[in-house]
Amino acid sequence: MIKKRKLIIIVGPNASGKSELGVKLAKKLNGEIISTDSRQVYKGLNVGSGKITKKEMRGVRHHCLSVANPKKVFTALDFKKCAEKAIATIYRSGKTPIIVGGAGFYIDAALGRVKLGGVPPNFKLRKRLSKKSALELLKILKKLDPKRAKTIEQKNPRRLIRAIEIALLKKKCRGVNFAGFASTQPRGPLGGREESKINTAALVWIGIRRPPEELKKRIRARLNKRLPNIIREVKRLRRGGLSWKRLYDLGLEYRYVSLYLQKKLSKDEMVQKILTESWHYAKRQMTWFKRNKKIRWIPNPKSLPTIL
Repeated sequence: MIKKRKLIIIVGPNASGKSELGVKLAKKLNGEIISTDSRQVYKGLNVGSGKITKKEMRGVRHHCLSVANPKKVFTALDFKKCAEKAIATIYRSGKTPIIVGGAGFYIDAALGRVKLGGVPPNFKLRKRLSKKSALELLKILKKLDPKRAKTIEQKNPRRLIRAIEIALLKKKCRGVNFAGFASTQPRGPLGGREESKINTAALVWIGIRRPPEELKKRIRARLNKRLPNIIREVKRLRRGGLSWKRLYDLGLEYRYVSLYLQKKLSKDEMVQKILTESWHYAKRQMTWFKRNKKIRWIPNPKSLPTIL
């Protein structure tokens, strides 16, 4: 029998310790890491996105970090292509690919667990929806696709509008074999010549799940440590040409620090908004991951010796 190559996936909410575990596993298994985060793909979004530092990497190569211009939107389909290329490259080097991240939709896209592409933009719809608030958009999405509404970034108008766009077309063409719809049905992960890279791999799912109060403390501690540098980073991004609107769309720290710098929030309000939204985001991340029964959950990165 042919021994299957491993493909390890490490998931969990923000601030749970995924990056630490990923590096630890990579050092042990001669692996390389594919970072899976919707903001860490952007150049210059370092502190606010929680991007791993060179020191923290400990010499382990990381893929799909700082690959996109923050002025342009990097989609899940773009990430899928990046991840496919990285997986193939890592296997060719004789190493083990380790996917690490909290963006469940991006991870499932990379592994072919959701279908992407094919839904064209509806500019008339977008123009009409752009006049609505994020709360109004979320209410629309909840009616069209309740499951997606639970896991999406609920204060990001751009993502909400795109989700509504897909949900409306899906509803219109229900019963039609339309490849453009987001679907949770597994399919060939990479397609074309690279499809066998994952089909012949043994997927190992690992999740870090900390008690709620512990995770809240970690989220707060991380923000307190990084906040001055996040503020400096947002100022630098503004000087580099990013609009306030674009910073708002980048979510969480970038959204509320930009509102603070525009004097639309006090510092205390900014901090509380970031903490609250970070916790809500962590809960949405876990909602997504709970659907995957293959994930083996551990309490922290120190549990490594017991999982492999």
